[in-house]
Amino acid sequence: MAERPFHWEFKPEPVRRELLRIEGGRRLDGSVTISGAKNAALKLMAAATLTGERCRFTNVPEIEDVHVLTEVLRDIGVTVDHPAPNVYEIASGDAEWLFVPLEAAAKMRASFILLGPLLTRFGRVIISNPGGDRIGRRPVNLHVDAMRALGAEIEYRNGYYFAKAPGRLRGGPINFPQITVMGTENAMLAACLADGHTVIEPAAQEPEVDDLIAFLQKMGAQVERTAPNRIEIEGRRRLRGADHSVVPDRIETGTFIIAAAVTRGRVTLKAAPCDHLGAFLSVMGDMGVSISCGNDTVEVDATQAELHCHDIVTQPYPGLATDLQPPTCVLLTQAEGLSHVHESVFEDRLEWLGELRRMGASVEIVDQHHATIEGPAQLHGADVEIGDLRAGASLILAALAADGVTTIRGAHHVHRGYEKIDAKFLELGARIERLAEGT
Repeated sequence: MAERPFHWEFKPEPVRRELLRIEGGRRLDGSVTISGAKNAALKLMAAATLTGERCRFTNVPEIEDVHVLTEVLRDIGVTVDHPAPNVYEIASGDAEWLFVPLEAAAKMRASFILLGPLLTRFGRVIISNPGGDRIGRRPVNLHVDAMRALGAEIEYRNGYYFAKAPGRLRGGPINFPQITVMGTENAMLAACLADGHTVIEPAAQEPEVDDLIAFLQKMGAQVERTAPNRIEIEGRRRLRGADHSVVPDRIETGTFIIAAAVTRGRVTLKAAPCDHLGAFLSVMGDMGVSISCGNDTVEVDATQAELHCHDIVTQPYPGLATDLQPPTCVLLTQAEGLSHVHESVFEDRLEWLGELRRMGASVEIVDQHHATIEGPAQLHGADVEIGDLRAGASLILAALAADGVTTIRGAHHVHRGYEKIDAKFLELGARIERLAEGT
């Protein structure tokens, strides 16, 4: 490994704490274009390190998580060019310093996706235990166990995983005790250059996983989903560069659908992945939201909507996405009757409902996984705090529907995963202002 001190120098830009000031009570109207998916773009960028040839990505969202990963890749010796907005070119002919530091992991949990590709291609990596949103335990032991199943030797000390592969990794069965999206992706990336055949079960079924499979196939990887919950890989000795357009973001799409519904607006979403939102659209239909899907557009008309209560349960895909639970809760505050929420994925994801209660919502948090919401409630402006990415977007939705002015602190969290979210809402007629905290 390169001769550099272990405490080497990743220096991300200091977080610029921001707030959003929103005047609610305005119906949204117009059209907005959905950006590329955060949860696909980050994994695609990591996959590019599997080859020394140039990979080119379009429709990459200009979000903070992408910018952080860009700097991490550059710091380990990967060339990352940004020739135009939403376009990134990556060439990792070599890696000078196979070390992903604590500072990067603390800002973005997805940095751990570099474990599989760097280990399988370069034979070693030191990577920090990740951080990310405060929505409950998201242990990476499943990722580590998958690497060990492929023959890796991994030690954990002082907050870092020291991983090495004696020779090539070896293909084999990877049997996860539960579905893990990033664990599936990490295992798949590692197996692409392993020696032999790998079977991953149960494999996550999210569209972003299939987008990663499509890119790997362009690179020459022999990877295929052979059953809904099974992915099989025949390892190759080398992969080639490829071009790829990032799949549209289904979570952003759902967020804007609810924005239209909660403000009783009429909004057209362009470049929107309607076929990736089956369970969510079913909930919206049952609640009384009128939605029509075209080839790549979604039209929402809630101008005459009478919203009905609904019980929701989050599940791995194709079930209702946990990332869409917080915005759906905002809509439930405006529905007639008592709704029950069961968050089955993360144990702390309901904590943000306390902030929604400050805005006038009738919410009871029963336990870590269950809550009830009674509506319709007249939301009002308040001073609230964002704790994580999806809760932050949901507080924006609540502020848009509320009477008066809402100040949302910690708004920088939202920019981790939503490209120009304030500008997009302005285009739809919202009154929203982005300011530095302390202004």
